[in-house]
Amino acid sequence: MKSAESTRATLVWYGATIFISSAILLVLEITAGRLIAPYVGITIYSWTSIIGVVLAGLSLGNWIGGVMADRGSSEKTTGVVLAFAAVFSLLSLLSLSMVAPVLQASELDLISSSFLYVLSMFFIPSVLLGIPTPLLTTLALGLDKRTGHIVGRMHALAALGSITGTFITGFFLIQYIGSRNIIVFSAAILLLLAMPFFRRSTPLLMVMLLVTFLAAGLTYARQGFNNPCEFESDYFCVRVVDASEDVSFGEARALILDHLLHGINHKQQPSMLISPYVHVMQELVLQHYNDDSMDSLSYFFAGGGSYTQPRAVKADYPRAKVTVAELDPMVTGIVQQQMYVDTTDMNILHGDARNILHRLENEKFDVVVTDAFHDIAIPYHLVTREYVQLVKSRMNPGGLFTTNVVDVYPDPRMVKSMIKTLRTEFKHVEVWLYQLPDKPQRMTYVLAASDRQTMGAEFFVSSRGLRRNWYRVTVPLLAAGTSLDELPVFTDDYVPVERMISGLLLSKEGL
Repeated sequence: MKSAESTRATLVWYGATIFISSAILLVLEITAGRLIAPYVGITIYSWTSIIGVVLAGLSLGNWIGGVMADRGSSEKTTGVVLAFAAVFSLLSLLSLSMVAPVLQASELDLISSSFLYVLSMFFIPSVLLGIPTPLLTTLALGLDKRTGHIVGRMHALAALGSITGTFITGFFLIQYIGSRNIIVFSAAILLLLAMPFFRRSTPLLMVMLLVTFLAAGLTYARQGFNNPCEFESDYFCVRVVDASEDVSFGEARALILDHLLHGINHKQQPSMLISPYVHVMQELVLQHYNDDSMDSLSYFFAGGGSYTQPRAVKADYPRAKVTVAELDPMVTGIVQQQMYVDTTDMNILHGDARNILHRLENEKFDVVVTDAFHDIAIPYHLVTREYVQLVKSRMNPGGLFTTNVVDVYPDPRMVKSMIKTLRTEFKHVEVWLYQLPDKPQRMTYVLAASDRQTMGAEFFVSSRGLRRNWYRVTVPLLAAGTSLDELPVFTDDYVPVERMISGLLLSKEGL
């Protein structure tokens, strides 16, 4: 019979194991979002897949653990489970390297792809990490008959471990260690956690160590440890790539955030706007104001990204006042170092654009540009009537507001709801496209809003930079497909963005 001191030590050991294994599970869950971001981005649907798959695995693991406990499983069983959790955590990177090429070449939609990525990578680790809690709780009850005390303690430790894993990953690990290193360290911790359970079975421990090293070797051979991200910030997987082939002369670089090409900057020509939607946003400013006033305009950019348009504005109009609200300080640092951007004469404010604009209560702007949407991941609070009211309150009379959004063609319900929302505050709202497609497809729309008519023409030709035509499509869009009467005005209390862009989420065009 164990002494009281030995029993207490064993209970502490069991509790620590439950705490740490539960923390690791949430470390894996949070890291999953970063691992799949370069392939499907981060949306409410990708996080729904992550949370749902992990919870499903945890639930199944809890049930299996309870059954195993009733059948007399021992401490050694716990060690085996933890060791296999380490193995399958490593194999999640191998799975990603194998599944990603298949899914990227498939015709699957965003929702299905997100679910399959997470299912293939983290379902089995979640099941395995759900087993120790009921198993060790049952073993602890064999040492201490205070059922409520033991069960409550173990559940509390599991919850505290989950909370700790969530915070330490989101606030520290990803930004300082990187996603793939987190997976490796998690596997190592699980293996170390398993070792004391093999104290009476050294051969089995050797076998599990060998299996772990084989898993690591296979993952390495498949380049599963290679990180597609050049940098990992608090918010994005960041890469800067050469884009000189996209320009007719000179050098250019492109900024990629997660899986989205976010902007291209030309080294020799800072005012060259290569992306058509950025080009038209600046052309609309040129159409709205005469040349004599351009050098005195005040701009507010909600979203910096590659800083392409702010850079162009300062290149053409050095005396223009430019304020940029960029969420991610690392992105600003990277574009300063690698994207030919000099922000010396810009007012750079890091934080959420809406909060920053709210704080600038004594400022007035002639042009407000919202370019903070990340592919089809739309910050809800930047499309609502309350945001539009805030924008207008910070604008000079007759000022111009422009924004862009990705939606389907020819019936873009998201765009139509944005038109309806903008019309609650602005007299004139127009939608522009670079091309008029001849079949349904994904498009980047640019919306312009003002109390003063921007232009009367149905199309116009660029006045600077690359020669392009843009078409005003407001009337044909509203005349066909879903009626405005069927669509909501977006408010802070009701922003059904995913329902509006379901045409993207349920088709391959969303990827």
